[in-house]
Amino acid sequence: MFQRSDFAGAGRVIVKIGSALLTGGGRGLDRESIAGWVRQISELQQQRQAVLVSSGSVVEGMSRLGWSVRPSSLHELQAAASVGQMGLVRVYESLFLNHGLHSAQVLLTHDDLSNRQRYLNARSTLTTLLELGVVPVINENDAVATEEIRFGDNDTLAALVANALEADLLIILTDQAGLYDSNPSVFPDAKLIRSASITDPSLGGMVGESLSGLGRGGMLTKLRAARLAARSGTATVIASGKESNVIPRIVGGEDIGTFLVPDVSPMVARKRWLAGQLKTKGVLELDEGAARVLQDEGKSLLPVGVRRVEGVFGRGDLVLCLGPQGKRVALGLVNYGSDEVARIMGKPSSRIVDLLGYVDEPELIHRDNLVVNP
Repeated sequence: MFQRSDFAGAGRVIVKIGSALLTGGGRGLDRESIAGWVRQISELQQQRQAVLVSSGSVVEGMSRLGWSVRPSSLHELQAAASVGQMGLVRVYESLFLNHGLHSAQVLLTHDDLSNRQRYLNARSTLTTLLELGVVPVINENDAVATEEIRFGDNDTLAALVANALEADLLIILTDQAGLYDSNPSVFPDAKLIRSASITDPSLGGMVGESLSGLGRGGMLTKLRAARLAARSGTATVIASGKESNVIPRIVGGEDIGTFLVPDVSPMVARKRWLAGQLKTKGVLELDEGAARVLQDEGKSLLPVGVRRVEGVFGRGDLVLCLGPQGKRVALGLVNYGSDEVARIMGKPSSRIVDLLGYVDEPELIHRDNLVVNP
């Protein structure tokens, strides 16, 4: 079972900051407060990989346009987001540069993380940014998202990013101290929930909708996001962003906010998802060396280790890897379609661009998308 003390070993942390915090209750971007969170994330980045999911573009756009009431029209919201995103990105870029870090704007829609091919593309971009020491600043692509492909709120977006990156910890910063057993705005004796299992059925009756009118949800969306994040084994802490030095204190295991405990570890969750939720679309027959490397060394599958391809599949589909005697070796999400695999199998990764005219990834299946001995 996860404990707060386990956070010290977290290799990948997602931090989500809500609109009410970022805009000082709707007055426009609160640069002084944002500078504090950027400093904390920059310190975090020295020891682990950090991703920021930021709200605030719509509210900042409303402030710049002189709108005091959040519009209900989708096109007006998209216009406000487009205007506000300029200010949001400028602030983050300058503040991270003050700490010697580059940041990168990443705008996503639900489609990007639900379509397996686009999911792999988004995941590859994010992991590459993290490996380069860049802090991804993620927001919903409000300017183009339709109702059908919206996340609905950035809490959900943060949870899906945690799923995609197999994050160890999701920190949701809000304007409240955490999750209470009743609405603290209505019941003065409401008690803060320090820790709970994400599967506790009583949690659902303790949350309500947003009272600020600035964001797109309240504690209910945060609880749903924590449950979604738990599918990949990610632990969630919901806490007040107004707490001094809140991010490093949470990662350091301090008892701040509400700790929502997942029921499985990230590795078990990933294996469960790959092995149980997706159907295989094809088979790759591996040579003895490739099978051994996958099983004994936990490495990625390269084209050079494949002897035969069976079935019709595309990038992002699940394939079964078999050893020389037909033994099941692994399951994984493949980076190339079956026709492309047939052209590059048995060849070194350095030949991919010559054989295909392009290269998506040097690996046929990256080890992060691979489950050995399923």
